[in-house]
Amino acid sequence: MKVVILAGGYGTRLSEETELRPKPMVEIGGKPILWHIMKIYSHYGFNEFIVCCGYKSYYIKDYFYHYYMHSADITIDLADNKIEYHNSMSEPWKITLVDTGYETMTGGRIKRIQKYIGSEPFMLTYGDGVANINIAELLEYHKKNRRLATLTAVLPTGKFGALEIAEDDRILSFIEKPHGDGSWVNGGFFVLQPEVFEYITEEDATVFERKPLENLAREGQLQSYKHSGFWKPMDTLRDKIELQALWETGNAPWKVWRE
Repeated sequence: MKVVILAGGYGTRLSEETELRPKPMVEIGGKPILWHIMKIYSHYGFNEFIVCCGYKSYYIKDYFYHYYMHSADITIDLADNKIEYHNSMSEPWKITLVDTGYETMTGGRIKRIQKYIGSEPFMLTYGDGVANINIAELLEYHKKNRRLATLTAVLPTGKFGALEIAEDDRILSFIEKPHGDGSWVNGGFFVLQPEVFEYITEEDATVFERKPLENLAREGQLQSYKHSGFWKPMDTLRDKIELQALWETGNAPWKVWRE
């Protein structure tokens, strides 16, 4: 089963990083967050990816084009114009990089890669969010419910830490970023049947999260897979710093794979 990753947006709320590169290429622990997402899927045996590029797409293409070289020790023989590779740590990935346009909306990007999917079900997620989600369980859940689309629902943390206050107004404890108002939100990590392409009717202008998902829900064809574990998008520089801190301390919950 192929995994589609939306990686074409501008990432304006992370402009400190995205002026130079697309948001999915912003690094956590020396690797792009796109790489981290792919490692999650690869851990569960899904190694064929379609990346929907857009803003600064050449950056993503160049990274994977030279991936083998960057992940190996090399000896360069300038006299004979030869390169010898040593100890390469490559991945078992097959990656199709598709330029889906600068201004294209999420639904339009998905529609543009339809020819690479064909008539098979596929997975889809955003190129800026990581989670310790069990992809195998998600897929089995989708198959069991037999809907056209399954969306992973998550409970985001609050923006700020919270205080536990007693009736006499004494502060009892600090709660580090509890869940927000208890509302489930779209966390990406979709499983989709190919019929979903038929719901994208406005081509490039289609926002996938609007009419396509709304119509699927209206017809009873959109299932939620509730994930109460770790999930975090990298929307801002603060998010990036927090993800980096988790990685550096060895407490990255999304790192489900082994080295």
